[in-house]
Amino acid sequence: MFRSLAAVAAAALVAVAVGPRPPLVGAEEPKLPMTLGSIDRRDAKLDALIPKDARIEVLAGGFKWTEGPVWDKKGNALLFTDIPNNRVVKWSAKDGVSDFLKPSGYTGKAEFKGQEPGANGLAFDRDGHLILCQHGDRRIARLKDGKFETLADKYMGKRFNSPNDLVLAKNGDIYFTDPPYGLPEQVKDPAKELDFQGVYRLSPKGEVTLLTKEMTRPNGVALAPDEKTLYVANSDPDKAIWMAFPIGADGALGKGKLLYDATADVKAAPNKGLPDGLKVDAKGNIFATAVNGVYVFSPEGTLLGRIVTNDKTANCGWGDDGTVLYLATNDKLTRVKTTTKGLGW
Repeated sequence: MFRSLAAVAAAALVAVAVGPRPPLVGAEEPKLPMTLGSIDRRDAKLDALIPKDARIEVLAGGFKWTEGPVWDKKGNALLFTDIPNNRVVKWSAKDGVSDFLKPSGYTGKAEFKGQEPGANGLAFDRDGHLILCQHGDRRIARLKDGKFETLADKYMGKRFNSPNDLVLAKNGDIYFTDPPYGLPEQVKDPAKELDFQGVYRLSPKGEVTLLTKEMTRPNGVALAPDEKTLYVANSDPDKAIWMAFPIGADGALGKGKLLYDATADVKAAPNKGLPDGLKVDAKGNIFATAVNGVYVFSPEGTLLGRIVTNDKTANCGWGDDGTVLYLATNDKLTRVKTTTKGLGW
């Protein structure tokens, strides 16, 4: 699909509620543990990334399914999604938890029949606008002046399944994945228009390019520091893998290379998560959520260790000064303080 900037500007805008609201976690909530889990060290190189006395801190709970953590540098706060509740939540050390944006991913008037109406992946563009992967509305949208703008909702005239995660390149390109999780009946949903699950690139001019449709459930996505490699997680229990695709000078993807296969881990713990969101640090190390927490890989794909939450962990994102890794851990928000620094700081 091709959209000019003028077409984007002329797109229908949907009003949304933005701003602080009362805390989401009330006094009647059970007291949360201060820490959980452990650090599983497989390689001595992990000690240079995560200190030996690191702890997984629990910051907030009481959500349904957290996702998409992104740090708001201007607001000095973390934003993350609570997908079933169709909202974006804000957390800061100063003010704690508040409702930032609702609705976040489904703005229709009819009742949403599925379980995941809300936004999933989040990112900020170069101008500081929040970019959202909207499950229910099946589009990539930008929040501007308190309203949503559609950046892309179709490929070759057919609606996306439910954009899931995204990463922004330095030139403004948006790479994003499109599995079926936001559709009420997922891959069998009668409203599904594309017969594949794609990975796409959206240019600043509004041009949508299909990069690959070979992955069965493309999910988390990230770029290497030099932006010559695209990492994609596949959240298929029968093929729970991460792929590394070389990016050519023309922006097309070359033949993908298997980075790591966690299918055996998934089979051993089928209710503890799948390859999902991932982030990269400034040196190219990969922090990828999967079974029971976050797998930490070297740029070459060597498993250095794991941040073990003992729970399904959907995504992660750098925050504060870039050394703190926030984790969307099932119904909770957690974090780990590291000795590395996230890409972009």
